[in-house]
Amino acid sequence: MKLKLNALQTLALGFAIIIFIGSLLLVFPFANKSGISIPYLNALFTSASATCVTGLVVYDTYTQFTLFGQIVILFLIQIGGLGFMTIAVMFAMVIGRRIGLKERMNLMEAVNSMQIGGIVRLARRVLLITGFFEIVGAALLSIKFIPEFGIGSGIWLAIFHSVSAFCNAGFDLMGIVGPYASLTPFVSDVLVNLVVIFLIVIGGIGFIVWGDLYEHKLRFKEYRLHTKIVIATTLVLIVASTLVFAAIEWNGAYQGLTASRKILAATFSAITPRTAGFFTTDIATLSPAASSFTIMLMIIGAGSGSTAGGIKVSTLAVIFLSVLAYIRGRTDINSFNRRIDPNVVKRAFNSAILYVSIALVGSFIIIVSQDFSLHDILFESFSAMGTVGLSRGITSSLNSLSKIVIIILMYAGRVGSMSIAMAFIEKKQVTSIRNPLEKVIIG
Repeated sequence: MKLKLNALQTLALGFAIIIFIGSLLLVFPFANKSGISIPYLNALFTSASATCVTGLVVYDTYTQFTLFGQIVILFLIQIGGLGFMTIAVMFAMVIGRRIGLKERMNLMEAVNSMQIGGIVRLARRVLLITGFFEIVGAALLSIKFIPEFGIGSGIWLAIFHSVSAFCNAGFDLMGIVGPYASLTPFVSDVLVNLVVIFLIVIGGIGFIVWGDLYEHKLRFKEYRLHTKIVIATTLVLIVASTLVFAAIEWNGAYQGLTASRKILAATFSAITPRTAGFFTTDIATLSPAASSFTIMLMIIGAGSGSTAGGIKVSTLAVIFLSVLAYIRGRTDINSFNRRIDPNVVKRAFNSAILYVSIALVGSFIIIVSQDFSLHDILFESFSAMGTVGLSRGITSSLNSLSKIVIIILMYAGRVGSMSIAMAFIEKKQVTSIRNPLEKVIIG
């Protein structure tokens, strides 16, 4: 009996299978430097974190895993970042296999495309652009890493961090300097900071935006409304968030740095929560205000159809424009001289509410299960749900139940909370008969 799955079910099941395969590879002794098999739940956690491009870890990646284990993690990051359907289409094109209608529909769902026409061409562009930027990023990082760590290690570190940054994964191999160090040794290094920032932003704006930029270059007026909203909102968030972090931590976590390096550190702090997971400033040293602001950025995330998570910047923009229109007493919601579809507004509110609700339920389960501070648990849960990977240091101390909760949150965050709900909840036929209308008091 052939199993019939729709596009969303195929997407959800595909990610689950990849996570399972990755966990089997990571659990073996030859994947670990100790030569001893790690507990399966920890292997599953690591595989889920890599495939869901999150970056939360129960082990320091460099000190725990062999080169084989690190390569497995890198492959999981690449597949998870691009989407397994994109990888499958690449192999189909290589062997000359025809891409059928079902595969095109699955691919359209995987990259959040608005139409099925030209979807294979978009997938080809995604693969080419990804390869180009990851190679350029690795080459630039090699300039710093080769003198620092030697030719072999330097090249491998450059490749690993370029892919991890572009896919917004947050996995690092800086355990070579110190466990769980991330990019703190390079807080003042302009080259490493700018390259990683650039890769994070490019990987996080979304495949649809790439297509627009490829076709229309810098002709902003010719972009789709979606592209205009994503670019404008992203720029506003980067600038505003940088100013907020600089104002809060100027004499706090950034103390001891020069003024220019403080701005660099603030910029990195503003970009990485949406949703890269690297850090140049130790998260534990951030003030409660900066840490809370980081949670807000983790909830927002980056662009739809990208390597990043969160509710997405376009969702935030649509909700903001909807609230603004309601306050002004306007029926239509407009942006860049275009009217936004009411169904899009409804989906934006529903997906945001569902997203936050799932993260809060996960937080509640962890609170009941373990004795951590509420702030640390909320930070961990929204980091997992947003596929960010930042942590206040509690990940390695999570018990089995909490790890399972975090795995589920990472999976829901990568596949999409709304997508999972729509994939497995049966849709009823819409009938012409409707119930009587009645008002409910709000506010």
